[in-house]
Formats: sequence, C-alpha cells, structure tokens
Amino acid sequence: MQFKTNAKCGGCVAAIRTKLNEVVPETEWSIDLNSPDKTLTVESDYPAEAIIAAVKAAGFKAEQL
Repeated sequence: MQFKTNAKCGGCVAAIRTKLNEVVPETEWSIDLNSPDKTLTVESDYPAEAIIAAVKAAGFKAEQL
C-alpha cells in the first residue's frame, strides 16, 4: 500500500516511526522523502485505516494513493 504524507524531514519520520511501529514492524514500511508525495510504502496486510490512524496519531496527514 502507498500513502501520501506531509512528512518533511527525518524528524517527521522519527515521530511517525514511534506510532507506526506500534502496528507494523519497521521492516515492513518506509517513507520516501524525495518523492513529491512523501510516499509512505507499507508491505503489510494491516488495514489501511489503521496505518492512517497511526500516522495521524503522530501528528501528520496520510491518504491512501
């Protein structure tokens, strides 16, 4: 799954990591800060809504692409 985020830097990714790692192992996701959409890619069958909720809990936006 891929999500558009508003992460801007490594600090943003660190904040998202704290919440996202509670639901998905870190080995199953990554954020490409070089892409225009700051794309979060998740290699998991975890529900998209739960991924979005975890990113929002970290204080960021996410929408599924």
